[in-house]
Amino acid sequence: MDKLQLISHKITDITNLERICSGWRLISQNIVFTNGCFDIIHQGHINSLAQAASLGNRLVVGINADASVTRLKGPQRPINDAYSRALVLAAMQFVDAVCIFDEDTPLKLIEAVRPHVLAKGGDYTPETVVGNDFVQSIGGQTVILPLVPNFSTTSIIEKSKQS
Repeated sequence: MDKLQLISHKITDITNLERICSGWRLISQNIVFTNGCFDIIHQGHINSLAQAASLGNRLVVGINADASVTRLKGPQRPINDAYSRALVLAAMQFVDAVCIFDEDTPLKLIEAVRPHVLAKGGDYTPETVVGNDFVQSIGGQTVILPLVPNFSTTSIIEKSKQS
């Protein structure tokens, strides 16, 4: 298997991911889940993902499908297609699985993963994180990760328009 195959192997669908996560739980691996658009990866994303990974043994990342990003961010987004975004995330050594979801929220994916920890960036509170109630109901916790100031995809796009 070449290196690209090793990376792309981490990109999976919800059915396979549910099976993978069940296996991890059987061997007492703590699963962390986070999600986002991850349209243009920047320092803030890397920092949040690394922090999320440190909260358990396995990091699962859900990413919004292209149509979902457009509904959430507007007609000019995404900049990068879903598979490209998933491939970049899968290339990170601390990311164990990536799953693209079509819905506007990752609730269905969170219910399939059944994470021990649900991690989101500091622009949320536990009460506003989709899936918080479910994760707490299965004995897990929601962790809010601090943001890196002055790093956002929107600000990068705006800055590029000024050039």
